[in-house]
This record gives sequence, C-alpha cells and structure tokens, in this order.
Amino acid sequence: MLTKLSLWLMKISTPLLALICLALFLVFSALVLPDQTAKAETYSAELGSPDTSLFYTAADLYRMAEGYGAHGRAAYIRARFTFDLIFPLVYTAFLVTAISFLTKFSNLSGSLWARVNLLPITGMVFDFLENISASIVVSRHPQRTAVIDSLAGIFTLFKWVFLAASFLVLVVLAVFSWRRKTRFNNK
Repeated sequence: MLTKLSLWLMKISTPLLALICLALFLVFSALVLPDQTAKAETYSAELGSPDTSLFYTAADLYRMAEGYGAHGRAAYIRARFTFDLIFPLVYTAFLVTAISFLTKFSNLSGSLWARVNLLPITGMVFDFLENISASIVVSRHPQRTAVIDSLAGIFTLFKWVFLAASFLVLVVLAVFSWRRKTRFNNK
C-alpha cells in the first residue's frame, strides 16, 4: 500500500504541481503564519507553545495551559482546529510534490529513495496527533489527562524529526539533481 501511494505521488508530481505547491507554501508562510504567530504570542507570553517546542514534558504542557488563562486556552484550541489543520496540509503538499518530482527527475524512483516522499506525510500525521493530544490536555485544564499529556510531547518531537528529515532530503535531492544535470550538460 505504501509503495502504491509513493508511486502515485511521484506520478502526479509534475514540475507545474511542485511549483504551485511551493508558491502556496511561500504565500501561506508569508501572509498567514506571521499573523498566527502574533496571535499565539498574545496568549502564550513567554511560556512558549507546544507547536514550536522541540520537546516538552507533561508538566511543561500543564504549565503552558495554566499560563494561557481561559481566553488563551480557547484561542489555542481554536488555532489548532483552523490554522493548524490547513498549514500541515500546505507544507506536506509542498514537500511531497518537490521530493517526488526530484526523486523522479534524478532517476532514483526505483532505488531506496522510492519511498522517501512519504516522510512529510509521516510528519503531518505526527503534527495532527500533537494538535489533538495537546488540545485535549489544554481543553481539560486543570484536570489531568494521563498518558495523552505525555504523548503530546513525543508526538511533537517526532513531528520535528520527520519534518527536518523531509527538508534535509529535499536539499540532498536538489543538490543531487543539480549536480547530475550539470554533469550531463558538460558531456
């Protein structure tokens, strides 16, 4: 099933689609992300946010929820189920199409690199799990939410690991493709 998904993603990832997804990612990052960041800073103060932390403990999450106050907790949850539903789809579309296209362009689709285009999807899944688990904990504050409160930080860490790996793969593929094209043109 994963192989079929990976191959389908490579099939649909044309240069035009990759450029459209890149443009959408850049526009979203330039126009929407700063506004969301500013809103988050109004209720998070210097407490930070689960979404931008690399890792946090359950105690850290409860400290954030307490510091946000009732209004901040409501704003946090609202952002998780509006903005933070759309942004993972946007960055995943960009990463998947770019990685898929470059894998195909580099003639690596039959190698170990064939499934590397699934890394961003894994990161997106962990992002959604992070949002759901952190929102449950924040919404139930001051009640404790055992297990989910500890999983939230783990989901966040895995989100960042898979997203960092995705961007690293994208850079490696871009360099490999550029070097391959340069070598081919010099012959």
